[in-house]
Amino acid sequence: MDKIEIIGRQTLKGDVRISGAKNAALPLMCASLLTDKEIILKNIPRLGDIATMISVLEHLGAAIHWKSHDIISLNVAHIETSEAPYDLVRKMRASILALGPLLGRYGQAIVSLPGGCAIGVRPIDIHLKGFEKMGAHITIDGGNIHAKAPQNGLQGCDFHFPVVTVTGTENMIMAAVLANGVTTLTNAAQEPEINDLCDLLVKIGADIHNDLKGTITITGVSSLNGAIHSVIPDRIETGTYCVAPLMYGGDVTLHNTDPSYLNSFLDVLKSIGAIIKTTDDSIYVSHPGHSLKSFDISTSPYPGIATDLQAQLMALMCVCKGTSTVLENIWENRFMHVPELRRFGANITVEGHKAIVEGQYPLKAAPVMATDLRASVSLVLAALAAEGKTVLNRVYHLDRGYENFEHKLRSCGVHIERKPNHTPSVNLVQTIAS
Repeated sequence: MDKIEIIGRQTLKGDVRISGAKNAALPLMCASLLTDKEIILKNIPRLGDIATMISVLEHLGAAIHWKSHDIISLNVAHIETSEAPYDLVRKMRASILALGPLLGRYGQAIVSLPGGCAIGVRPIDIHLKGFEKMGAHITIDGGNIHAKAPQNGLQGCDFHFPVVTVTGTENMIMAAVLANGVTTLTNAAQEPEINDLCDLLVKIGADIHNDLKGTITITGVSSLNGAIHSVIPDRIETGTYCVAPLMYGGDVTLHNTDPSYLNSFLDVLKSIGAIIKTTDDSIYVSHPGHSLKSFDISTSPYPGIATDLQAQLMALMCVCKGTSTVLENIWENRFMHVPELRRFGANITVEGHKAIVEGQYPLKAAPVMATDLRASVSLVLAALAAEGKTVLNRVYHLDRGYENFEHKLRSCGVHIERKPNHTPSVNLVQTIAS
């Protein structure tokens, strides 16, 4: 298992090309299950989660190959099996997105209850209630979801999401495009990744209308075609690199991105003193050269502050002057990075779903451990401002969501290096027994 070493107290200067959005690419890949024609996706990031999704889809019968570094071809002429087993699904929660298209096209599916980052329960009961409203019979047995459409196929319905759910919305959209009749989803998620999925589905022949206010209407069609589609830029990666030069100093220009996806986030950075300049597809971020102001955030569905940027912003709070607060309203267990940030010397208090950060305590390098994808990158950001050499363990979390991470930081002047971790593993049970 690799580790990353970072020398802190470095100013950044350079250009970073933002990769395609992981959270858009995964549902787009699952959409290939809806048609027997080829789908070509451009701007696909090379990530651990992408590799996992390829394994899931190939198991189901997809023929997949890379046409270039960031272009992938997917063709599911025949679905070989409707079962996505535990060994594959446990690696990534987004594997549940195979359920909707399998039900819609094949009429049945067996998908293991999903795994992934330990940041909360993430119940999928809303997905299942939606499928049941469309006529599907759902049972859970042995850790597997067994879903079967009625003999005449899924039926259109009106479904109101009790809470906003991105994967739930995506799953329901994909189930509905081949269903009989009209499906109307209300209180549906409106993240850019949702719109990207709808754009691809319309390209391949789906009939979808999104009012961009929370209501999505899908009129079922009998079959779908192929298409070529480019994945939108990753707004979470963009936000991460926006924070990087603000940790200690410097400036970076981010290319191949879309600032409109991050209006709320960029407003926060401007309010604390960061210098921000944008074009249609780039963001320039510069440290002002003096102390940044403290700030408060509250995570919420799009267009609010994304929960996937909460850990990065908390790292930033550690170097801001004054007291900052975080209200985490999406996941109940997303402060797992707090104990690791404290190892740098950060002064953070957690009260339920609220964290209070007293800024400008001197940060010093420490050995730290990633607990989930976004937590891992918050530790890298803290390391940029810490005195000394930080060692980050469990970097496979980073590899799930950040393409060419070390290279991109190194191109901006960061002293960062990946090394194999030779620390021997210890079997605690055997140790105690001996």
